Amino acid sequence: MRTFKVAAFYSLVIMLTRLVPVSAQVSDFVTIDVPGASATLPRGINPEGDVVGFYGVGSVFRGFLLHQGLVTDIEVPGASATRPRSINPQGDIVGFYVAGGVTHGFLFVEGSFTTIDVPGASSTQPFGINPRGDIVGQYSAGGISHGFLFRAGTFAVIDVPGASSAGAFGINPRGDIVGQYSAGGVTHGFLLDKHGSFTTIDVPGASSTQPLGINPRGDISGMYVVAGTTHGFLRDKDANFTSIDVPGAFSTAAQGINPRGDTVGTYTTGGVTHGFLAR
Repeated sequence: MRTFKVAAFYSLVIMLTRLVPVSAQVSDFVTIDVPGASATLPRGINPEGDVVGFYGVGSVFRGFLLHQGLVTDIEVPGASATRPRSINPQGDIVGFYVAGGVTHGFLFVEGSFTTIDVPGASSTQPFGINPRGDIVGQYSAGGISHGFLFRAGTFAVIDVPGASSAGAFGINPRGDIVGQYSAGGVTHGFLLDKHGSFTTIDVPGASSTQPLGINPRGDISGMYVVAGTTHGFLRDKDANFTSIDVPGAFSTAAQGINPRGDTVGTYTTGGVTHGFLAR
């Protein structure tokens, strides 16, 4: 792995790209760009403010961890691409990697990688991990995508009745899970709480709603599409939606959210994808 310091760079970004707040809940934007990258895509943030994601250099995507101003590369040995997606309070990281044309999941703990593959799946993609180490994600089998929960060494399938596909993207300490499913050509979000109760989540007027993160309070981050444009959103525990749009950006997508409500994601402007932290 490669580590390089970006403290000065990061401070410069904070000074130059502080953006106008879009709502009472979102008070500040900070751009996150890995030096030398053609695209930077943060995906997860933990209570300590550590951020994980991946960045592009040409056609190659490398994973990264941003911790106290230091960026550390995260690369599964032998992989052609590594994509971290979530980090829990202990610093355990999950994501997926590509090797030999096959997508596998991984768990990264204290410098060691463990591969995660759903038995019989052609592709496994972990997206979220909580403090207990419960992992959620999506896998493909027979050309169909399903959600999964991996807990205590056992896989459980998460499927929505009547849906053509499903995926689980975030899990909080209580075990509440958010994700998406497709039915009738429309992508809907869902919340599956710890008691097994299922709630559909749709941003009003959206053709697609994708919840991607959930914190201990039950606040949900994600993205939605209206008239071909992608916007970020926050949904609080009372089911109130707030749009997240970086001013001047062509598109904005919110990804992970931590207990304080800090959110990371991406925005695109001038054909370049940047990361952001919204406080």
